[in-house]
Formats: sequence, structure tokens, C-alpha cells
Amino acid sequence: MFFNSRVVALFLASMVAVVTTAFLWLTPNVSTLALGVTFVLAFSSSYLLVWVTFEFLVFKEIGEIYNALNKLRKKDFTFMDNDDGVRDSRNPLKKINREIYTYAKNRQKEIEDLRHMEAFRREFLADVSHELKTPVFAAQGYVHTLLDGAINDKKVRGKFLKRAAKSLDRLDILIHDLLTLSQIETGQSKMRFEYFNIVESATEVIEQFENKAEKKNLKVSFDDEYTSPIFVYADAEWIYRVLLNLVSNAIKYTDQGEVKVGFEVGETIVKVYVRDTGLGIPQDHLSRVFERFFRVDKSRSKERGGTGLGLAIVKHIMEAHNSKVSVQSVEGEGSTFSFELPIQSVETTEEISEQLEMFEEVV
Repeated sequence: MFFNSRVVALFLASMVAVVTTAFLWLTPNVSTLALGVTFVLAFSSSYLLVWVTFEFLVFKEIGEIYNALNKLRKKDFTFMDNDDGVRDSRNPLKKINREIYTYAKNRQKEIEDLRHMEAFRREFLADVSHELKTPVFAAQGYVHTLLDGAINDKKVRGKFLKRAAKSLDRLDILIHDLLTLSQIETGQSKMRFEYFNIVESATEVIEQFENKAEKKNLKVSFDDEYTSPIFVYADAEWIYRVLLNLVSNAIKYTDQGEVKVGFEVGETIVKVYVRDTGLGIPQDHLSRVFERFFRVDKSRSKERGGTGLGLAIVKHIMEAHNSKVSVQSVEGEGSTFSFELPIQSVETTEEISEQLEMFEEVV
């Protein structure tokens, strides 16, 4: 580049030195030595001042801006790793440079989000296709076998019809879970917040799974005796669904031992947890257990049933409650899933309990 800082400094320094020397030359009784010294001093000082100014405050910043724009054009965002000197707001060129850095960072984030969404979309479509294909192909195979002549055999006909119905039932559950998840994400399912006794909801869930747990020689119960009600502010139906999914999931992946439901009551919140002594989850999979269709062991998960959407539904329900579901697990020892809800004050809880007792007496 012809017009660099040295060329500009040399030109301006020469002009300043010539003008200064010429002005001094007009003064009477000035020696040639004084003129020479003036020219040298004016030239050298002007050259250094202009060169430093243009080199470090103008050309350097313009060069960085050009390099940043050039890398942006090539979709290279590595220059953002080092933004030293960009924070100086006194230099307008540095302000421009900082704006470019900010724009580039936002652009990179948008690109990463789009890439993540695209990868998630591909994975989700592949998972949905696979999950839908399995029951459809199974039912289709049984029906075509019957149409090919097996329908005349009463034993085969009944057995195949039952299997086809089972596959269709699984398909119905999968579609229902997908619709539920979609409604929660899009906000179509509105949360109806109210105060309700979560101990009562948990009791209903435990009673619902008692027979299923007994068939696996498991014990599902509370971890303690909860004789007093615990009123929380949430959507009763959706929280019931959360407890249902967590307890069902715990029983499904526990071959021996027990499943416990418990509460840790604080001043403003109550922590609800479901603890099991099952297979546990490897540490590298803990961050993905709430993804749709994610299974730690897909081969064993198929044997245990389920759609792979239960924990994803739990996650979205809790997010709609401005809360989150957490998991702690040790592989081979079991897992603990927990979430928090706002709790009602003790005084209001006692008032509600008294009103309920009065109502029961009247009835």
C-alpha cells in the first residue's frame, strides 16, 4: 500500500519543516545554522508525531477493521477470540472495531443456533420416523398375514389381532405424547395455577402403580409418613402428569429394590423427588436424558416399552412452571429426579385444612 503511515508522516513533516523554516527565514538577522537546526527539529519532531499518530491510532485500527471484515466475508470468526484493545471507547475507530466485534459475535451465535436447530431437526425427524415405523410395520405385517390366509385359523387370527392391536395402541400413545409435547411448547395448553395438596396427588400416583410394582417385586411408597397436607401453587393436572411419568420411568428401569417419593419442605418452596434403586444413568448421558427420544440403552429400552418422550414432557411442564427438573444418578445404584414448586404459607395451609375438615363434617 503506497499511502502508509511512513509516507504520510514524511510528507507532512516535510511540509511543516519547510513552512517553519520559511517563516523563520523572513525574520531578520537569522543565521543559516539556525535555519538548518529549525528545519531538522521541525522535520524530526513532526515526522515522529505524525508517524506515531497515524501508525497506532489510524492505520492500525483501519487495518484491523479491514481484516475483521475480510474474515467475516470468509465466515472465519477466530479473530473474536482475541479482542484486546477493543474496549477503549476514546478512539472512534476503536468504537467502530468494537461494533464489528459485537456484530460478529451475534452473527456467530445465530449461526451456531441455526446449525444446532438444523441438527436437532434432522435427528428429531429421524427419531420420529423410526418410532412411528416400528408399530406401523408391526401392525401392517400382522394384518397382511391374516389377509394372506391366516385369518381362517382361529388361534392364529386371535393372536395376530391382539398383537396388531398392541402395536396400534403403542402408536396411539406415541402420537398422544407428541401432541402433548407440541401443545406445551407452542403454549396451546394453558396452565391453570391453583393451590392443591401435592401429597394427595402423589398418593394417587403411588396407588396407581402398586400392582405394576408388585409384579416386578418392587416397593413403591413414600420415603416418610406425610400426615399433613403440602399445598403448592401449580397446575394440579400437569404436576400429576409429571409425578406419573417420573414414577413410571423409575419402575420401568428398576429391576430390584424400591421406588420412593418424598418431599423437602422449605420456607417458600417444596422440593419433590422420586428416587429409585435401578440401573442408573452414566455421567456422560445425564445432560441428554431430557431430550426427545433419547435412551441410554436403546436395545434394552425397547424391551421395557415407552415412547422416549416422558422425560421431555416433564422438562417442558416444569419450564412452564418457571422451574426445572434435575437428575442425580450413579450407574448401577439408581437415580433421583427432583423439581421445586412454590409452597403455601403455614398459616394459609392451616386455614385451608380447617375449611376442608368443616366441609367434610357438613357432608
